[in-house]
Amino acid sequence: MSAAPKPMSGVLSPVVTPFAADLSVDMPRMVAHCRCLLDADVGLAVFGTNSEGNSMTIGERTAVLQALTEAGLPADRMMPGTGGCAIPDVVDLTRTAVRMGCGGVLVLPPFYYKGVSDDGLFAFYSEVIERVADERLRLYLYHIPPVAQVPLSLDLVGRLLDRYGSIVAGIKDSGGQWDNTASLIERYASRGLQVFAGSETFLLRTMRAGGAGCISATANVNPAAIVDLHGCWRGADADQKQAALDRIRTMFAAFPMIPAMKHALALATGHEGWRRLRPPLLALPQEQQSAFAQVAQKVGFALTLNAI
Repeated sequence: MSAAPKPMSGVLSPVVTPFAADLSVDMPRMVAHCRCLLDADVGLAVFGTNSEGNSMTIGERTAVLQALTEAGLPADRMMPGTGGCAIPDVVDLTRTAVRMGCGGVLVLPPFYYKGVSDDGLFAFYSEVIERVADERLRLYLYHIPPVAQVPLSLDLVGRLLDRYGSIVAGIKDSGGQWDNTASLIERYASRGLQVFAGSETFLLRTMRAGGAGCISATANVNPAAIVDLHGCWRGADADQKQAALDRIRTMFAAFPMIPAMKHALALATGHEGWRRLRPPLLALPQEQQSAFAQVAQKVGFALTLNAI
C-alpha cells in the first residue's frame, strides 16, 4: 500500500468542465485545461461547485479521474469533489480517488435536507470515513452555506478532528465570512488542519493568519497572479497584488460565475464548445457577453493561452 499523501496547500481550482455537443465531458479538452493549470502551479479540485460537479454522475467523475491519471497528470495534485447526498455514492467515489493516489478529496455535506443537526452531519462524515476504511484517506471538508444551505460549524470540525485526526486533513471555507475562516485557523491550524479560503479575495488574510491557501474558481482564468501572491505574500507589495486580484474577481462576480469563466475560455482558445453548460445552467447571454467585454477592457483583463 502506498504512503498517505502529504497535506495539500497553495492554490487549487475547481476546474471548469468542458462539454461536447451532446453534453458529455470533452475529455481531451479537460486534460488539456488541467495540464495548463498544473503548469501554472494550480492544483486540481475537479468536480467542485464551479466544475458543475453535481451535474455529473459518479461514473462520469470516475471516468474523468481515469482520463487525467492515464494522461500522466499527477494524482497527488488532485482534490476531487466526492460529496453527495447518498453515502454509498460518496464512499464509492472516495475509494476510487484514494486508490488512484489523489492528494485528498473535497466532501460537501449532504445538501438536500436542510436544518440538519451537527450530530447528523457527524454521522454522515463518520459513515464515509469508516466505510472507506483506508489510512491513506485525506478528507477536506467543504463549507459552502450560500449554496448547500447546510453549514459546517466550528464545533463539528473539532469533533471530527478529535475522532479521526489527520484523516480530516482540511477545510475549504466558501462561506464568504472572514471571521469564520479566521476562527478555523485560530482553533485548528495548530492541529494540522489545512484551512483554505474559498476565494482569492481572502488569500492574503488567510496566509497572514496561518492558513494553507485558497481553492478559487477564478484560478481557472487568473492563475498566475493568484499563485504569485500565494508565493510572495510576505512581500512589501502584497497588498497591491491582493487589490489587483480583487479587481479581477469583482469583474467575474458581476456576472454568473461559471458562464463568465467559460466565456473567457472560449475567447482565449477560440473554441466555442467552452460556452456549453449543463442545464439548468446556461451560457452567458449575448448582452452580458458585450458587458463582459467592456468591463474586461476597463480592468485590463485578457486571458491568453500563455496565461493558463
